[in-house]
Amino acid sequence: MSFSAWDRSQWLKQAAVKMPDLVVIGGGVTGAGIALDAALRGMKVLVVDMQDFAAGTSSRSTKLIHGGLRYLQQGDLKLVREVGRERAIVHRNASHLVRAEPMLIPIRKGSAHNKLAISLALYVYDRLAQVPKTERRTILTPEETLQREPLLARDHLVGAGSYYEYRTDDARLTISLLKTAVEHGARAINYAQVERFQYDQERISGVVIKDLLTEEYYRIRARAVVNASGPWVDHLRALESTKPSKRLLLSKGIHLVFPYAKLPIKQAIYAEGKDGRMIFAIPRGNITYVGTTDTVYTEQQLKEPPMTLEDRHYLLEAVNHIFPKVRLTSSDILSGWAGLRPLIYEEGKSPSECSRKDEIFVSTSGLISIAGGKLTGYRKMAERIVDRVAKILYRKTGKVYSSSSTLHTPLSGAVQGAVDDYVRSWIKELPPNISTAVYASWVERYGSHAEQLVQWTEEHAIKAASSKRPEPSHLALESLAELHYTIYHEMAVTPSDFIIRRTGLVPFNIEHAKQLIHGVSSEMAAMLSWSMKQTEAYRLEAEAAVQRATTFESV
Repeated sequence: MSFSAWDRSQWLKQAAVKMPDLVVIGGGVTGAGIALDAALRGMKVLVVDMQDFAAGTSSRSTKLIHGGLRYLQQGDLKLVREVGRERAIVHRNASHLVRAEPMLIPIRKGSAHNKLAISLALYVYDRLAQVPKTERRTILTPEETLQREPLLARDHLVGAGSYYEYRTDDARLTISLLKTAVEHGARAINYAQVERFQYDQERISGVVIKDLLTEEYYRIRARAVVNASGPWVDHLRALESTKPSKRLLLSKGIHLVFPYAKLPIKQAIYAEGKDGRMIFAIPRGNITYVGTTDTVYTEQQLKEPPMTLEDRHYLLEAVNHIFPKVRLTSSDILSGWAGLRPLIYEEGKSPSECSRKDEIFVSTSGLISIAGGKLTGYRKMAERIVDRVAKILYRKTGKVYSSSSTLHTPLSGAVQGAVDDYVRSWIKELPPNISTAVYASWVERYGSHAEQLVQWTEEHAIKAASSKRPEPSHLALESLAELHYTIYHEMAVTPSDFIIRRTGLVPFNIEHAKQLIHGVSSEMAAMLSWSMKQTEAYRLEAEAAVQRATTFESV
């Protein structure tokens, strides 16, 4: 099934003529999960997002598939059980994107998280989440703790809890969900903004969409509409005349990226900062990133919440408290990112105290909205939403839909067996111009679709060799292969889509991203027939994204 930059307009025109069963507003992980669940049940689904897919919260998380350990503190055993088990399901269905990450929780004398409490919490967590034996918790002595991580502060250290979390690339996970949904018949379109709702006898009957790339409008009727727009949920609900009973509380979190040489930790750490809040420090190749903050966000700028000097100071102080030997300063920061968590507002509670549970709101017109929740819980959130949609469609059409089948549905590109074994099996098959390291990075992003990139490079080499005047390129072969793949198979339509959400170069390899902007812009201009004005605008947009990733504003 095609999922290319050229499909956008055609799919919008088709949806305007042939009514979909379900329109999903929001191409983040929640909307993508809903689209996949609904498509697998046989529903005709259209997903639209006013930005690129995963451009909001779903590319700005801590990039962990959490097991829900922190929810034990809130006494929410049901949520711990659900997200812990969901973590295992996501890992099984997309092992190339979700990898086990050993995590260490230092325990200090006088801390609220004492040795007994941590041990008991991890024990309960293991049982509730059905953690496999090889990943169950162990409690370490101070000596064992420092052996595993010598950079930790030694003062008052009484040991550590060792357990596993699962690391992911949140944007790539979202894209993979959408690709899988499209493979099962769904349609997903980025840069398509819902301007208003349509009604039939005061019941919601569709949407009016503006294609932000062509400025064309489309009236699309639908049997059901779901608002899964994350931080924008209340903005869309405000388009209706009824006053919602509950509202969102937006919480901002930022993360900082350091060279691994400046923060060379041996494994991921989950430790108390100076104020007692828990902070993650996670090694990832040549970098280590830390986060996150958790502050109320009331500004109107939802697309690009800023990182502030105050945010930066807070995380630097926290990481230097946890690892006093490293003495990090602002000059050590490579980049960072800021994101918004759409929490359900609870009177008198701070963002850290608010529940991470998702909630579903149904307006009097029939608009279904979902907010809250966590990256880990996207599949169950989708199942609950699509169960409701199935009932609506039954009342309207008499058609009975099956229950959810996402439990055992591998995501697009899923690799059979161990990922490292899969990479090794391909080493002898690689052409000489593709290194094992490059192929391994492709598998980590695209799974088994990395084979298509290899095929493209071989065909490109043959074409270039047979041409008396080969077309010049501003990009190295491996970058060119990725760019072509993401345009044709992942609906990348701007340079920012490519360097941020398809490849993760922003924020994790910011210098390489800078070097690619000109070449990516030129190649996309040729492929997508941009004017000089469009090319310059998209190039400047990508440069601005890089600049934001390295800029901290004063309050």
